[in-house]
Amino acid sequence: MKVVIVNCFDTYEERVKLIRDFFKEQGDEVSVISSDFSHSSKKKREIEENGFFYLKTRQYKKNLSFKRLKSHQKFSEEAFMKVKEIEPDVLYILVPPNSLVKQAALYKKKYPKVKIILDIIDLWPETLPLKRGKNLFPISAWKNIRSNYVNCADLIITECDLYQEVLVNELRDIPQVTLHLAKNKIQLNKNVMLSNEKFDIAYLGSINNIVDIDQIVQIINNLLKVRPVTLHVIGNGESKDTLINSVAMTGAKIKYYGIIYDEKEKQDIFSKCHYGLNIMKQTVCVGLTMKSIDYFQHGLPILNNIQADTTRIVENYSVGINISDGFNALNNLNDEYFLHQRIQVKTVFDEHFSIEAFNKKLETIYKENLKYEK
Repeated sequence: MKVVIVNCFDTYEERVKLIRDFFKEQGDEVSVISSDFSHSSKKKREIEENGFFYLKTRQYKKNLSFKRLKSHQKFSEEAFMKVKEIEPDVLYILVPPNSLVKQAALYKKKYPKVKIILDIIDLWPETLPLKRGKNLFPISAWKNIRSNYVNCADLIITECDLYQEVLVNELRDIPQVTLHLAKNKIQLNKNVMLSNEKFDIAYLGSINNIVDIDQIVQIINNLLKVRPVTLHVIGNGESKDTLINSVAMTGAKIKYYGIIYDEKEKQDIFSKCHYGLNIMKQTVCVGLTMKSIDYFQHGLPILNNIQADTTRIVENYSVGINISDGFNALNNLNDEYFLHQRIQVKTVFDEHFSIEAFNKKLETIYKENLKYEK
């Protein structure tokens, strides 16, 4: 079976490679069509990898701009020119951008035998931190590029259950399954040294306009009523200074590390932290964050305000505290409780977010939806 994976963003590439490797293990011929532009660094990528076709992509600087939308539209059109050359049996498309869905529908109309899988990693414009206007032009037109063509899919995969709930009308009559994000297992520090005199709290990842800094400040203030607080910040972004200055005004100490890629270095920091902050603005439509999986990978429980999937995971497995439940639990925290949560986090990561769990779920998807193609 000939499989083509189409992906526009370097931020999804870890997932793409897991999917590629899985298909290869089934004996399939796999090609990946990707972009030569890094969304995260906003720079051209100088990269080559066997089986990858890196398309020259228009660059952009701002995340919210017509220039970015034009870049995505052009990439989508050129990606499907390459798809046409390869003539796959299966098209596995990571969405967004929404323009890929439209191109997939146009391709399916010409080549109806191709099996199309849409892997929805994010919802545009639903995940924008806007209180109003998402159903007004031009944002509504952006949404409709996905909504009006999504029925071309033979199978919908979503990274969280929430997306299926939000798109319930769009996805009616299309088979759907959730395939969570996944990470490699890492070596966890055996000797976790948690202070019983202060709270060490971690923040990991991009510090941008969807992070709820006001909520973080409220959390820090509530923690300060119990013990002194040190916030360990790993990451960067346009709201970095706002976060650091706002937290500093509470009286909490801050240690800023910048961006860290080395997992051992991150583990050394996380092994002395009580919780990781998993906090976004409530106007953002997301059920599971990459940062929460990073925390779980490192054995770190979370302070969480993410709805749906993550709220249920925290409730069902005791891997942190949902902020919606209030702050009363903070008064009764002790070393035994923290260590119990860390044990739970490891179990949840191994069973739901490890690569082994990812491949097991993908194997089920493959058998139920693609077996007859071989």
